[in-house]
Amino acid sequence: MTIPWSALFGGMLLGISATILMLFKGKVAGISGILNGVITASTVDKGWRIQFIIGLITGGLLTNKLIQPDLAGIPTHYSSSIVTMLLAGLLVGLGTKLGNGCTSGHGICGMGRFSIRSTIATLTFMLVAVITVYIRLHIL
Repeated sequence: MTIPWSALFGGMLLGISATILMLFKGKVAGISGILNGVITASTVDKGWRIQFIIGLITGGLLTNKLIQPDLAGIPTHYSSSIVTMLLAGLLVGLGTKLGNGCTSGHGICGMGRFSIRSTIATLTFMLVAVITVYIRLHIL
């Protein structure tokens, strides 16, 4: 058995960044909520939200340039069309709106705060993900 060091390191960075945001801003690091705050015109605290989104994008691009994507398990070719991926992204956005948060907000931050609502939401996300993968791989 090998240890997935990149996943372990990435998880540690997620936990540290979520903790820092909670300590210094009192905000949950839920990406859908942060992005919604950038898009919503009435949001007063857009500065840190924009910096957070820029940091996410920059971090991903920088990591992709510094390491060999195929060795790290980062996909470089996709079997789905761009239309399918855009539709999937829209459905994920709809799901985060219906679920009052995303996997980062509920799964990382909410469960870290022992929120029952977030635990139920995360279990629902994971169950739907398992069912979706099963249908896609074994039925379709």
